[in-house]
Amino acid sequence: MPPVSSARLTDVPAETLYRLLWLRVSVFVVEQAAAYPELDGRDLEPDTELFWIEDDGRVLATLRLLRDASGNARIGRVATAAEARGRGLSAQLMRAAVERAGERWPGAAIDLDAQKHLADWYGRFGFAISGPEFSEDDIPHVPMRRSA
Repeated sequence: MPPVSSARLTDVPAETLYRLLWLRVSVFVVEQAAAYPELDGRDLEPDTELFWIEDDGRVLATLRLLRDASGNARIGRVATAAEARGRGLSAQLMRAAVERAGERWPGAAIDLDAQKHLADWYGRFGFAISGPEFSEDDIPHVPMRRSA
């Protein structure tokens, strides 16, 4: 399995960053037909770290880890290229991000907003539903938290 890479936005090579953002737009805006500004400014925050798995110059999966104003860590923008799904790449990224959050912010909970149908999958990494269901771009979501 290809290794996990991670870096702050300013340290990601330009071509890799382009491919990473292209994957996010491809999954969240095009595939899921969610017309929203994928580039929300949070990637630029000093605490944000991007994670990705690349193989033969192609970004196959990505996510980002950041810190919310509450002090909790937050994982988001978990995306896998359609042709790379089912290979465990996002699970590999989740394990790396959870470990990194613990290193960077010991004692902080980790939050995420999961598409409802993926709640059990996130549960494999210690996340539990932490609030009521909500809709984002007509897709049911649930807030989830992994306690420190």
